[in-house]
Amino acid sequence: MTCKFVVNVAAMLLIASLASSATDGGAALYKTKCAGCHGANGEGKPAMKSPALKGTNLDVNQVVERLAKGQSGSKAPHSKSMAGLNAEQAKAIAEYVKTLK
Repeated sequence: MTCKFVVNVAAMLLIASLASSATDGGAALYKTKCAGCHGANGEGKPAMKSPALKGTNLDVNQVVERLAKGQSGSKAPHSKSMAGLNAEQAKAIAEYVKTLK
């Protein structure tokens, strides 16, 4: 094996590991910030009038936008930005939401 090959394999493993960590972080954030209303698996809670998130047609950037800035006409907490979330956390949650099926 050449040194270049070993470095390339190590870089690919590192990137895969970081992507997995981001999803894991998104899952943990989702559990603490979102699951109470939207359900553990994104199934929604009709009794609370909280919509399902799994299978959403929104793309990651649209989910981030709603978390970071809110959406007028939405009920709390989505009528404004989600308290205690920075942009990186909002993106981690959005990426996790897109994995829900």
